[in-house]
Amino acid sequence: MLKLGKYSVGLGDRFGHQGRAQVKAIMKASAKGIEITPVWNKSNREHITIGTQPGDVRAEADSATKLAQYSKPYFVDADHINIDTVDRFIESSDFFTIDVASYIGKKADAGEIDEFVASVEKYTGKLEIPGTKLSFITTKQQIVEIAEKYLFAAIKAFDIYRKIEKAKGKQNFITEVSMDEVSHPQTPVEMFYILKMLASKNIPLQTIAPKFSGRFNKGVDYAGDPLKFASEFESDLMVIDFAIKEFGLPENLKMSIHSGSDKFAIYPYIGSIIKKHNKGIHVKTAGTTWLEEVIGLAESGGEALMFVKEIYIKSLEKIEELCAPYADVIDIKLSFLPSKSDVLLWDNNRFAASLRHVPGNKDYNANMRQLIHVAYKLAALKLDEYYKLIEANETTVSQCVFENIYYRHICRLFDIK
Repeated sequence: MLKLGKYSVGLGDRFGHQGRAQVKAIMKASAKGIEITPVWNKSNREHITIGTQPGDVRAEADSATKLAQYSKPYFVDADHINIDTVDRFIESSDFFTIDVASYIGKKADAGEIDEFVASVEKYTGKLEIPGTKLSFITTKQQIVEIAEKYLFAAIKAFDIYRKIEKAKGKQNFITEVSMDEVSHPQTPVEMFYILKMLASKNIPLQTIAPKFSGRFNKGVDYAGDPLKFASEFESDLMVIDFAIKEFGLPENLKMSIHSGSDKFAIYPYIGSIIKKHNKGIHVKTAGTTWLEEVIGLAESGGEALMFVKEIYIKSLEKIEELCAPYADVIDIKLSFLPSKSDVLLWDNNRFAASLRHVPGNKDYNANMRQLIHVAYKLAALKLDEYYKLIEANETTVSQCVFENIYYRHICRLFDIK
């Protein structure tokens, strides 16, 4: 049976050139005593935008690990797939993030709801989580409402899982269920019953991605109350631990933090809580690799700097089109975006500093960073030129990618000195 390691990191690489730099970061962490399983992920939307195929991600992961002589497990994630998009990922992927967000709120058949409610009758009243101070009062009506909101999504997750299982075999892939791309967070009580639903469908869940309070915008820091997040995160962690024992879920089931890149404000809380309870974590850092490529090209100066300046200027013209697909996960204040005339005057260091996420740096601009984050489509329109510049400036670009993953993410999250 394929088994995901205790700690794992989702490594996005939209243009498929940074696998070696990413593996270098994973191996550096290993040398410091932190074993992290790398998981390369790329969504169907990104494949369509760039014109790549899921098999390209597999080829990159295989090549990067071979060149680095990395012999430990690694995976390729079919990121945020649903029943309509899963087919093209089946052959090349061995990790599937089943996204059920669009199914949440749709009701299952009345008979299925009644059957589920009857199956959890013993949990009505006071529900205590052993070994913790957590306890909840749940009524039958509350459970009915939870079933009406989530049971259909669990059934669809099973339909997608079964489709993958029939093609790949029962123990030949990792299963994650994602519920993060919705408006409201799931409560710990809802998490408990959701896990029961998934367990009842015999889905061998190894990671689950819930929605938390606060905003998890793409490529920038967490926006919200870190203490509230920490409370939710720890409560969910304890609920998962109880559900594993209660429902027979895989013992290595762990939390997955989506849009987890650059969430520096909550990294210390995640790190301390998983250490306190000796639990694992999966954190997705997708999108930041593309940003680091832009930063590396900016630092390189000359033709490369001019190329990324043109990307930014064009993104100002096409801002509505670029931002529309990401409206729920970006928050750009237009008045804080530098103008075309200003950016044209910037040198390589100023442009790079504006994008590099270093809290406290006076030149860092989170609004500009978010806009560039969604502007990868513009580079995709000039692929030959973009790849030529990436390859010509490989040393600088790959160093930016490595430093971002290792120092700003892995070291912060796992408290590596």
